Amino acid sequence: MIVCVAVVGHQNNPLYIQSFTEADDALKLHHIVHCSLDVVDERVNNPKKSGPPLNETFLGLLYPTENYKVYGYLTNTKVKFIMVTTDLDVRDADVRNFFRRFHVAYADAVSNPFHVPGKKITSKVFAQRVSGMVNSSGL
Repeated sequence: MIVCVAVVGHQNNPLYIQSFTEADDALKLHHIVHCSLDVVDERVNNPKKSGPPLNETFLGLLYPTENYKVYGYLTNTKVKFIMVTTDLDVRDADVRNFFRRFHVAYADAVSNPFHVPGKKITSKVFAQRVSGMVNSSGL
């Protein structure tokens, strides 16, 4: 089950964070998302040491915690997508598919002429699309 998704700008500024759990867990999930940015930076800056080649946008499993698994995705514009899930048995193909759909929703949201690049995403339509994707993803 997906418990949190986030969009983080190229300067590690949060553009969008949505958690799908109780309010008590929201702060903990924000902390997990923030900590995952170090792993993303390490993978991007040291591609020989870790994981996928730099031309791959899907970063895979960033790190597991006791209760969660954190996955990452990097766009061509260096915007990062982070997903936190409670499922410990998640197929990479399912996560890739979710990130592709999430990327399309993000592109639609920032293509809005009223959106200011680099600012928080406040679109209610984007939030509804993300909630729908999370509920229908099966992750």
